[in-house]
This record gives sequence, C-alpha cells and structure tokens, in this order.
Amino acid sequence: MRNASERLKFIRPLEPVQVETPPVSDDWLHEIKYDGFRTELILDWAGARAFTRTGIDWSKRYWPVVDAAEKLPGRAFIIDGEMIAPDPDGTPNFHEMHSRMAWNAEQLAFVAFDILYLDGQDLRALPLIERKAKLWHPVKPAKGIIQYSDHVEGGGAAFFEAIVKMGLEGMVSKGRESPYRSGKLDFWVKTKCWEIGDFELLGVKREPGKPAAAIVARNGCYAGTAAVTLSQRMRERLWQRVQLAKAAKPHRPVPTAVAGADVEWVRPGITGQVKFLRGEHKLRHASLQNFRGK
Repeated sequence: MRNASERLKFIRPLEPVQVETPPVSDDWLHEIKYDGFRTELILDWAGARAFTRTGIDWSKRYWPVVDAAEKLPGRAFIIDGEMIAPDPDGTPNFHEMHSRMAWNAEQLAFVAFDILYLDGQDLRALPLIERKAKLWHPVKPAKGIIQYSDHVEGGGAAFFEAIVKMGLEGMVSKGRESPYRSGKLDFWVKTKCWEIGDFELLGVKREPGKPAAAIVARNGCYAGTAAVTLSQRMRERLWQRVQLAKAAKPHRPVPTAVAGADVEWVRPGITGQVKFLRGEHKLRHASLQNFRGK
C-alpha cells in the first residue's frame, strides 16, 4: 500500500514498434502520430510535474502546461502524451519546439492519449478503450493547452491514406483491448509516411559486406546517409559519375558520423533523389532512388 505522503513516481512509457503498413482489423484504434516530445504529466498532492520519455523532470520548461494540469479535474493522475509546438492550423511543428521551450512556452500544447493512474486507481491493467474513456473526463476534447487525442476504430488503411494526404508524420495503432506495459511492445505499432526529395551528394561510403551508402546534404547541412539500392546498371552509372567528380577531400567539413570511414568524396554537382521517412530529423531507413548531375 502506497504511503499517502509519497509522491507519484514516473512510469516508463510504452513505446510502439515500427511497421511498414497499419493493421486493418477492427481490433485496433488509430491515432495521429504527433511530432514532438513524449511527455508524462503527473499530478499528486504536491502539484503537477512533467517528465520526458526517459524520466527527466522538465516541469520548468513546460510550466504553462504544468499550471494547466493543476486545474484539471481529479486529485491525482498520471497521463501519457506528447508535447508539441502547434502551427496556427494545429499541425505539430517539431522545428519550433526548442525555441518555444526557451522563449514562448505558452505556445506549446500537450496532447493526452493515455491515462495510467487516476485518483488512487492504477489503470494499466484495463483495456485501452476503457483507459481512454477515463482519460476523456479530466481532459475532454479542447483547443486549449491540454488536448485529448481523438482516435478512430478500425479502417487502418483508410486512416493512413488520410494521414499521407494531410502531410502528417504518420500514425500510431493501438490494440483496443491492450493493457499498458512499459517498454517497446507490439501492443502499439507506428506506421510512418515516406517522402522523396533531392539531396546534394557529398560522397559514397563503401564497406565490405555492406551496401554502399550515399552521404548527402540538404540546404548546406549534412543530412545523413542513404543506402544505394539502385539497379546494377544504375549503380555502374553512379560509380562512373563518382569517379569523374572525384575530389581529393570533401568540399564541406567531414560529418562526425562518417569521420574515418572509407569514403569517395565528390565535387559539387551531383544531386541524389532519396526516399526517406517523413518527420525524422536525420535520414532514417533512407535509400538512393536516382541521381542526376554533371
């Protein structure tokens, strides 16, 4: 039995497993994947606090949301959600997160999508659909600084199609009857949208037993690497182009991530068409689809 004078403790979050396509059965709920910082709001007898995904207390950075949490109904709760920097249309803008935390924290918003504890009751063993019903009452749908994450039941493919058209990062699907457990579990799965864009080719890294990787930049900044998954004919053309544009040293500072690697650097002039996951802040699961240049 918990001592009444003890404060509620941070609970490590449930993290979704990434999948290529969303589940299609009616046993799943689907929500927008919000592009921000995972946050846990805790209210107890001594007030509200906000914790990061790893349990660091960021209450001072998120003070307007913490103040708002203290005004919600309920004596004590632990709510799981995402801290976002919404644009005027409500779309999360990750690139604004740091500046708002430093200068305009009142322009942040917290989107609540699960509740783990409420007024003395541990809710984690309850089915998700029941937890969300309990979350509704203290939060309620609103356009304010604390919001409720709406969901749809079933229709995962259609929901994902809508997410793609809206230009959002992706979606999270959650088992309707699933309990809440800490760690990375397939109770929840995330499906992310893909984009294709142009990047400047800085060089090509080749390691024995691994696919060649294109080192690329965007807007003058190192963006990451993309696996060279071209056809044999296209790979030969790329390699010929790299040999013609070969540079003794990179024309930009060597990115730390590839320092010391065996890289064929190239002079400016080759543009690569790269497929990558939307919403990532460095390229992830990226592949070189095509290229052009001198």
